[in-house]
Amino acid sequence: MAAHLKQPAGGVEAPAAAEEPRVLEPGAARFGNFPQYSRFHPPEQRLRLLPPELLRQLFPPESPGARPILGLDVGCNSGELSVALYSHFLSLRDGEACSDAAAGELRLLCCDIDPVLVERAEKTCPFPDALSFVTLDFMDQRTRKALLSAFLAQYGRSVFDIGFCMSVTMWIHLHHGDQGLWEFLAHFSSLCRYLLVEPQPWKCYRAAARRLRKLGLHDFDHFHSLAIRGDMADQIVQILTQDHGMELVCCFGNTSWDRSLLLFKAKTDHRDSADP
Repeated sequence: MAAHLKQPAGGVEAPAAAEEPRVLEPGAARFGNFPQYSRFHPPEQRLRLLPPELLRQLFPPESPGARPILGLDVGCNSGELSVALYSHFLSLRDGEACSDAAAGELRLLCCDIDPVLVERAEKTCPFPDALSFVTLDFMDQRTRKALLSAFLAQYGRSVFDIGFCMSVTMWIHLHHGDQGLWEFLAHFSSLCRYLLVEPQPWKCYRAAARRLRKLGLHDFDHFHSLAIRGDMADQIVQILTQDHGMELVCCFGNTSWDRSLLLFKAKTDHRDSADP
């Protein structure tokens, strides 16, 4: 999944669409923007851990304002997992069309820093009325606020029902440091009533740094100075629960590549007035 990197003057900018060959070497995708991500981390590995009825349990149809369910997918890459999650939670079989009634149940805003991947997601998405793909640097507060507020305003809402953060936290952490990770989780949790988070374990940090060294590329700016390290799933649980007003609802287990799927819930309902 691609990270969402702040773009100060003279800093790192999102890669341009014309630069697609830059990511042919896996180690060169230093923002997590792997061009064939779903081939080595297939969506099915996550779906087998998630109950298809999860969203209907969290947001019963009879509850006020339950439809449509609004989801935010941060770091969507080229959209394969976004589409798979949508189909899974609506119990659609492969290739099955979505009825108008079912389509009205869930709307996903899917964002990624890489315009090449976003363009690919838009072209291949089988549910264009229900999934919106946008290029967004999530750590750019002004851009984030304008884009997310505009999306939510279409539904008369101020927060998303659920946010998905699947293998993104490491890239934020490597490029923005400990404070950047803390701020990312603060922003993300303030925007959503529930969060589904898949943190990368620390061994993935070492592997990412090793890939860069193997290719002779510049190391991640913050890798050697990170104080938040070790059991990253536990670290993220602590930040979200102790600092950002979330509670851990459950862990759905681990994927075959040893990443936990963690579901969090906002402790209070004051998030209905949150500001993107």
